[in-house]
Amino acid sequence: MEMHRIKANSDLDEESDKACYGKDNISVMEEPLTRLLKIFTFFAALGGAIFGYDIGVISGAVIQLRREFNLSTIWTEVIVSITVGTAAIGSTLGGFLSDSIGRRKTVLIGSGTFAVGAVLMGLTPNKELLLIGRMIVGIGIGLEGMVVPMYIGESSPPRWRGALVQMVNICVAGGTMAASIVNGIFSYYPWGWRAMLGIASIPGIIQFIGFWFLPESPRWLVKHGRIEKAKETLKRLVGEAETEREFDEIVKVEKMQQRIRQEMNGASVISRVFNTPPVLRAAIVGCGIQIINQLAGINVIVPYSAMIMRMSGIQSDQAVMWMVVAVSGLFVVGQLITLCTVGRFGRRKIFLSHLAVVILALIFLAISFYLMSISAPPVTYHNMQAGSCGQINQCTSCILEEHCGFCYIQQNDSYVPGSGSCLPLDVNDIQHSTLGRCAKQNITDNIVWAYDFCPNPYGIMALVGMMVYILPFAAGVGPIIWIITPELYPTWARGFGTSSATAVGWITNLLVSLTFLSLTQAITRYGTFLVYAGCTVFGWIFIYCLVPETKDKHLEEVDKLFEEPFSTCCGKPQGGIYQKLDNSDEDEILPVSDEDD
Repeated sequence: MEMHRIKANSDLDEESDKACYGKDNISVMEEPLTRLLKIFTFFAALGGAIFGYDIGVISGAVIQLRREFNLSTIWTEVIVSITVGTAAIGSTLGGFLSDSIGRRKTVLIGSGTFAVGAVLMGLTPNKELLLIGRMIVGIGIGLEGMVVPMYIGESSPPRWRGALVQMVNICVAGGTMAASIVNGIFSYYPWGWRAMLGIASIPGIIQFIGFWFLPESPRWLVKHGRIEKAKETLKRLVGEAETEREFDEIVKVEKMQQRIRQEMNGASVISRVFNTPPVLRAAIVGCGIQIINQLAGINVIVPYSAMIMRMSGIQSDQAVMWMVVAVSGLFVVGQLITLCTVGRFGRRKIFLSHLAVVILALIFLAISFYLMSISAPPVTYHNMQAGSCGQINQCTSCILEEHCGFCYIQQNDSYVPGSGSCLPLDVNDIQHSTLGRCAKQNITDNIVWAYDFCPNPYGIMALVGMMVYILPFAAGVGPIIWIITPELYPTWARGFGTSSATAVGWITNLLVSLTFLSLTQAITRYGTFLVYAGCTVFGWIFIYCLVPETKDKHLEEVDKLFEEPFSTCCGKPQGGIYQKLDNSDEDEILPVSDEDD
């Protein structure tokens, strides 16, 4: 798809361009994307499709997996969330690998690892191997999630950078929607989960093949002394018109980093970060926005979307799957909106405005589940052999007990008043109770066994709430985080900074997704969404106070933003060894390596 030109919307931007390029016009920025940069972006952005497909496919597959392997609440949470835990490990490894062996080779390792894990998931005979497959997939996702945005950001011109990094997020949305459609198609077959999970290997294999023929990041090549190779690669990526300017900027900052490394006397990157106040400040912001991203609940809403729809009272698996397709469609629309707005309105403004709408959507979801709770039918038939389940008096309380389920009579697809009972769940066959009307030997067509939902008239509100939530998140919050994160750090700290921030995001994601179902049982479903809303309010305040605007800034210029206060109420500018680019020694010679790719 041909991408539209993103232009500046202020005279200040134009004047800065003139000053930067030393010309009376900015026609240099009107150069179209090179063919190689388009191909490069396509294959790199497949990393987003890999991640998007995984979080989308598990949403639908887990409905069948719970029945196939009789998964308990804890097993369900672990199967969904373990990928996030190992992704944190992959992200941390990605920082070291990308700095040592290069961005390109790290992506190759990530895509290959993901493909192997996906094949294992599709062929697994038991839940233990399924868990191992999920762990392997997570490592691949972690490597990709850390390196791909940095790889694209380092290899594209400043004015195109936001739009090209956003292509990753569009692919995340596209992968999620593709997974939702696959889920819907295969939900009619009892073996459908194998196809859902196995198909995930396709984007990984395509990316693995494509990356054999792509170049390394020019900034990484310069950092490792391969000057001529870097210049040649940059020329192929950005075109002749921008090569000299971009190359000069890269060389300037690398000279500066060399002086910093000398002044630090061989200290590690971690110690340099802690001894360089602007970079430490950037690291705090980078980790903070990743935490906000997760506490806002996106990796609960998406991977648990089918289960949330089931919780709202939607009985048919197929209906649930196709409703999730509608939510995923809005995810794609939101990402496309960002592509057109991120270069015009700036990262910070989009972030704050969209996060405010996300907060309102979470409150709406909490209200929805509260109405479902108070309108849930009572238990009118108490089976004396049902143990503690037989003592429960209301459907909501019944299904929140992991070992219980609600059994009722249905007529014309509607609950028959006065027909509800709470019965013990058969742990070896969760589609039935151990006794009573919903036991396998007793159940009939007009009897419904609801172990994860209560019949109620407010189910549609959950779908509306999820759609209201997804659009602003996809159109602003999610994409902006992944655009800003690699922009915050200088070259010498970018691998460590981006991987650290991404790892913090994965760990927070793990805590949120691993506790979602348990939290709904402990503090109710509406209480859970209120907790997410409260956390997001604190996140909004954090962004308002601490996150600077990085729109239209060179990666080398963003460093200077953190020499200034976070906001008018947070501290004063600090100096230190962080030197300005203008002080670079033009005559300093970089080391040159004759290594090839």
